[in-house]
Amino acid sequence: QASVGDISKTFRAYLIIFPDSESRLIELAHALFTNRYETVRGALKERIPSTDLLAMLRGLWEDATAIDEVISEAALPAFSLETTRDIIKQHIATAFLHLQNEISDVLVTHSTSNEKLEESQLQTAMEKSKIKVSQGCIDLLQEFRHLIDGNTELLVKLKDLIIDWVQEGFQDFFQKLDGHFHLLSGRSTGFSQESSTVDFVQIDKVPTVLVLMLAQLCVFIEQTTIPKVTEDLADSFSGGGARSSEYGPPFVPGEICRLYRSSGEKFLQHYINIKTQKISKLLNKRFSTPVWLKHKEPREVNMFVDLLLLEFNGVVSEVKQILPGLIRRHRHSDSTGSTTSSRSNPMREDMLNRSNTNRSRSQFLENHLAKLFEQKMEIFTKLEYTQESVISTVLKLCLKSLQEFVRLQTFNRSGFQQIQLDMEFLKSSLKEFIDDEAAISFLLKEVNNAAHERCLDPIPLEAPILDKLINAKLAKIKEQSANM
Repeated sequence: QASVGDISKTFRAYLIIFPDSESRLIELAHALFTNRYETVRGALKERIPSTDLLAMLRGLWEDATAIDEVISEAALPAFSLETTRDIIKQHIATAFLHLQNEISDVLVTHSTSNEKLEESQLQTAMEKSKIKVSQGCIDLLQEFRHLIDGNTELLVKLKDLIIDWVQEGFQDFFQKLDGHFHLLSGRSTGFSQESSTVDFVQIDKVPTVLVLMLAQLCVFIEQTTIPKVTEDLADSFSGGGARSSEYGPPFVPGEICRLYRSSGEKFLQHYINIKTQKISKLLNKRFSTPVWLKHKEPREVNMFVDLLLLEFNGVVSEVKQILPGLIRRHRHSDSTGSTTSSRSNPMREDMLNRSNTNRSRSQFLENHLAKLFEQKMEIFTKLEYTQESVISTVLKLCLKSLQEFVRLQTFNRSGFQQIQLDMEFLKSSLKEFIDDEAAISFLLKEVNNAAHERCLDPIPLEAPILDKLINAKLAKIKEQSANM
């Protein structure tokens, strides 16, 4: 391949010997540099470093300047400047696209294999996702600095444009990354935050831990990544102004922060919707299958309670690995240390020894009087990015669903007693998940009240029998744990 010096000499000789060959030489010069620039464009597909790209572009610019001294009519410097501008713009856009794909790969790889990961590994996967976002942006900024640090004539001419492209690139990158997050979560960007209805088939295909990771990643981007990028852009990429002022500033951090704050809230709500609907399907199957009017006398806590607690444990396991936690308050037990003493005190037993009819009426009035005082209780508080808030919200929504399923049934005495037994066992078991015992107790009582209202003969189990069945269940769980 001939050097540019040799080509320049050849062109000069041709012009001397053949004065009419200028137009042909101009065509040859344009064809030569077009092919060489196409080679550079091809290299962009491999995401070459900015330093390597600049070396190639600088060499082409110097060659074009040398040829221009021979055939100025070819206007090769202007051609090179325009082509270089397009290549650098493409290089910046390609770098952002590669980063988006790398972030997506980290998220999808770890979330789709989360069942095989231990808790510490899933937590590590979350940290890797954060690092990929933050370090990826820092690396891009470092790469782009090379494009404006040079003092060559070529870079000086393009500096303002490059600054605008970098700022516009980050604005566009964060917007597209947000849209990509919505696609990964199985949601469309037009999904209504208020809507809690998602197709069950779609939900089953969504890795729930991925949705939770996206929610937490949005918080990280809003609170950590955007401020860091904004600071670095102000330090190294201030100025610009090549774009028209009517379009406003190329990078608007406040707008991006609002976008990710909104998306994070939607992802968190979406995660809760997925989990509650999955558990609601379990509850619906449990309460629509048996004939409650023919239910037999309860002998043990129903198996659906085990399945329910298993699902709750799954939620707790995911949430504790991804979201920050709160310091749980110390629970004070009664003087005997028993969790069931309130059900077995003498006054309670004396009341339960009265006639069934009076006891039923008394409980009915007691429940409704208690409900009047508890109506002002705030059950659903604002959703926050904490373990306590998410776990609590899932539990409360599931218990509300449970209440509605109970309202659709009609119970005989044994069916009502089964609900009473199951809810009493859940009352003690759910204390291990959240601190909001008052709200959980209220919702469990609402389920029991719903069964009472839908029962033809609402006579509750006596406290000693209730305690015996619950203690038998606890002993069985303890035995199973010891054998594991």
